[in-house]
Amino acid sequence: MQTLTLLVLIFAALALTACTQTNSDLAEATAQSAKPAYHEQTIDMLRSSDSVKPPTLPVHPVTAAYNREAIIPPMCYTKTEGTHNPCYVCHQNPVKGRENTMSDGDLQIAYSFSDMGLKNHWKNLFEDRSHRVEKISDGEIIDWVNQDNYSELADRLQQVVFNGWVPDLEGLQEGAEAFDKEGFAKDESRWVAFNYKPFPSTFWPTNGSTDDTMIRLAEDYRTNSKGEYSRDVYLANLAITEANLKQLNEITTFPINETVIGKDLDGDGRLATIEKITVLNQYVGAAEAHFLQAGTYPQGTEFLHTVRYLGFGDDGQVKTSRRMKEVRYMKKHVSHPLIALQEYYREEGYEKDAGYLPGYTNLRDHGLDNGMGWSVSGFIEDRHGSLRAYTYEENLSCMGCHNSIGSTIDKTFSFPRKLDGAAGYGYIDLTKIKDVPNRGETKGEFLTYFERVGGGGEFRSNPEMQNRWFHKDGTVKTDSLLGASSIYDIIVPSRERALTLNKAYRVIVEDQDYIYGKDATVAPPENVYSEVDNKTSPTLPSEKFFEWDIRLDWGDG
Repeated sequence: MQTLTLLVLIFAALALTACTQTNSDLAEATAQSAKPAYHEQTIDMLRSSDSVKPPTLPVHPVTAAYNREAIIPPMCYTKTEGTHNPCYVCHQNPVKGRENTMSDGDLQIAYSFSDMGLKNHWKNLFEDRSHRVEKISDGEIIDWVNQDNYSELADRLQQVVFNGWVPDLEGLQEGAEAFDKEGFAKDESRWVAFNYKPFPSTFWPTNGSTDDTMIRLAEDYRTNSKGEYSRDVYLANLAITEANLKQLNEITTFPINETVIGKDLDGDGRLATIEKITVLNQYVGAAEAHFLQAGTYPQGTEFLHTVRYLGFGDDGQVKTSRRMKEVRYMKKHVSHPLIALQEYYREEGYEKDAGYLPGYTNLRDHGLDNGMGWSVSGFIEDRHGSLRAYTYEENLSCMGCHNSIGSTIDKTFSFPRKLDGAAGYGYIDLTKIKDVPNRGETKGEFLTYFERVGGGGEFRSNPEMQNRWFHKDGTVKTDSLLGASSIYDIIVPSRERALTLNKAYRVIVEDQDYIYGKDATVAPPENVYSEVDNKTSPTLPSEKFFEWDIRLDWGDG
C-alpha cells in the first residue's frame, strides 16, 4: 500500500512538472509570436545601427530571410500581356562554345515560379513615395549625391577586423580622375577601368542609377617570369582574356613590347612593338603555363562594381556621382572545368524541378559562394549614408543575376559588353558608345529593345522615355533613335527626372528596407504583378521568343 501511495505521489509530481513546463513553453511561444518577424527585427536594427558590419539576429540566415526566392528580381513580375518581351535579355538557351549551359530560354514565354515565388515580395514597388519625395529639396539632394561616402570605408572595416575584401582603389569616388588614359588605376592597385554598354534597362541612368566597373587579374597575369610587375604582360593578358571570353580571333591593344614579354603575339615572326594580338591560345609572363579555358576568366580574376546616384557635371551633363549607393565585389576563387560547370547547371535544374528553394554557402565577411567558383559580396548605404556590408538577404538577391540566368558569360555582364580591344579601356563614358547591334543582329541593340519591350524599361513606366522615343500608338521613333550621336542621348534622363530618381532612392535608404526592393520609383508602376499564376497569367506566343547574344557587334562603332 505504501508503495502504491509513493507511485501516485511520483506520478502527480511528474504531471505537475509537465504542466508547469507546458505552461512555460506556451508562454514563451506566445511571447515569441508577439515579436515582429525576423526580417522586420533586422530592419529595425539596421535603422538604428551605425556599424559598418550590419547587426544580425542569433538565428540561421535562412530562417531570418523574408524572401527565400530573392534571386527572382522585380522585373520577372512584369506583365508581358502576350506582346511585350523584356525577358529575352536575361533568359537564353546556350550559345555554342560558351560555358553557360543553363538553358532557361523557356522563361521568355512562360512564368515558371516556385510556390513561394508566385508572390511578388518586392513590395517597395507598390509604395507611393510622392509625398516624401516632395519634401526633399533640389539643393538637399544635390548636396547628398556630391558627398563622398567611399574613402572612409576601408578604415572603418579595418577597425572592426573585417575578414573579407576591403576596398583598395584610392580615389574611386572621383570617377575618371582615379584612372590614367588607358584605364589603369593611378594608385597602382592594378585595377583597370573599362568602357562598356550598359545592360538593357537595368543600368540605364534614366531608370535610376549610374555605375562603373573595374577588372583586376591575379598577380601571375600581371608579372613576368621573374615575378616583377610588367605593364606589357598585364596588357597582353587582359587582351587574351577578353578575346577568349568574346571568342575573337584577334584583338587590338595599347602598344606592347614583344621583346619584354619574349613572345611573338602577332605571329609575324619577329619581336617588335605591336598594337594587335593574333596568338591568343596562351597567357604570357608568370601565367604562361596556366590553363586557358574557353569562355571563362582565369582563376583569381576580380571585379569591382560601384552603383551610384545621378551626378551632375559643371557642364550640366548627368554623370556618376561621388556618393555610392553600393560597392560590389566578385572574385573567382576556383576555375572549374567546363564539364563540371555543365553538371552544376544540370543539378540546379533538377533541384528546381524537384521544388527545392535556392541556397548558397554563407562565407560571412566574404559574402556568398555562388557554387560556380565565384564569391559575391558588397556594401550598401546605411540610414545615414555611410556604406556598410550587406546583410545575408541583401547579398542573396545578387545571385539572381550572377548565378541564375542563361545570358551571362562566366557569371558576368559588363566585360563581355566592353568596347573591343584598346578602344574599350578607360573610365566608362556613354558619349563614346553608339547603339551598335548585338552579334547576329542588324539593328541597334537599344532600338531593338524598344521594339520588343514597348517601353524604356521592363515595367514600361518611364514617361520621359515614352515621350522621347515612342509615338502615341506605341511604335518606336526609329529615325530619332538613329539620329542619336551616342547612347548618352538615348538613356540619360533630364535633370528634373534625375533629381526625382535620386530623391526616391534617398527615401529607400532612410527606410533601410532594401529586401523589399531598390527600384527608385516614386509611384507604383502599373505593369507589374503583385502575384503570378503559372497557369493563368498571360504569357507570350512562341513567335515572341528571341535569340540574343550579350556580346556586341562593334564594327567601326
